[in-house]
Amino acid sequence: MDLDLGLDLPRFEQQRYLARVVKWWVLTGGGNTPKEAMQDLAVHFEGMKSDRERAAKPLPRLGAAVPIEFAATEQVDADLELKDDFIRRVLGLEWAFISDGSSLWDFHTEPSLDTIHSRIKEIYGVDVSDIASGNIAQILSRIAAKRTR
Repeated sequence: MDLDLGLDLPRFEQQRYLARVVKWWVLTGGGNTPKEAMQDLAVHFEGMKSDRERAAKPLPRLGAAVPIEFAATEQVDADLELKDDFIRRVLGLEWAFISDGSSLWDFHTEPSLDTIHSRIKEIYGVDVSDIASGNIAQILSRIAAKRTR
């Protein structure tokens, strides 16, 4: 789920209030007032509802335990050697779980992706700065396409 709440908040700003549906561990909303937290929760709920409708999955009933679901990995696993190399050389990690929905934003705390974009260009000779979401599946696909030319 990719939500743009229209807020101009710095990354990782701590909020005073958290709202969530009991036993729905993956659905939360935050804000500096209880009302803001509930509004944020409502936005996330609508996103979850839309995602489940698109996937033809029923919406869980209130109070039911909702397990964490991992995203698919088909795209990022298309070239396992490239994925492993990317994790080591770009992300600087020995190992990481990356799904088709993973983003570069998930792996750093800087306010922009400029440093990582530069590293990708240096290592693979590919400019991915136009992929604003930082979606790793799209980035790996672009790198793989350049390798086959």
